[in-house]
Amino acid sequence: MRQFLIRLQTMEQYIFRWFNTRLHNSFLNFFFYYLTNLGGATFTIIATLAIWLLAPQPWSLAGLQAAIALAISHIPVAIAKKLYPRIRPYLAIPETITFRNPLTDHSFPSGHTTAIFSVTVPFMLANTATIPWLLPIALLVAISRMYLGLHYPSDVLVGMLIGSGVAFGTFALWP
Repeated sequence: MRQFLIRLQTMEQYIFRWFNTRLHNSFLNFFFYYLTNLGGATFTIIATLAIWLLAPQPWSLAGLQAAIALAISHIPVAIAKKLYPRIRPYLAIPETITFRNPLTDHSFPSGHTTAIFSVTVPFMLANTATIPWLLPIALLVAISRMYLGLHYPSDVLVGMLIGSGVAFGTFALWP
């Protein structure tokens, strides 16, 4: 079991380094630095509330479901960050490339990834025609977290699972 965990950690660091060091160029630096904000609290809260309050049906309902999923999904994120205080990769791996004002709280799981998936999944479920453009945006936000040196692949993967799971549950249990 110990050997398996060592291999898993080695593979995770390899994947992290690939996204964080090998892909870097000036265009992607600009692109990911700003794209990652689509998973931030300010954008996700304002976007979901605006769609809920201003958009016609069925988008209004999807906006409400996204807002509820966003709020609920951050409960397990907050709990996990307290129970598993994992330091961010830029603090643990010396050669990590990061940008101005990096976050200093715990790394696991990725809150931005959780948020973008909890917000986009209700829209994808409401209208499958949105999948070809919402899913790539959500995945790029997830990748941006590794690119920016803020999260390991497992942080991002668990964020995707929490956000998607809560969004699916919100959609499925809707009266």
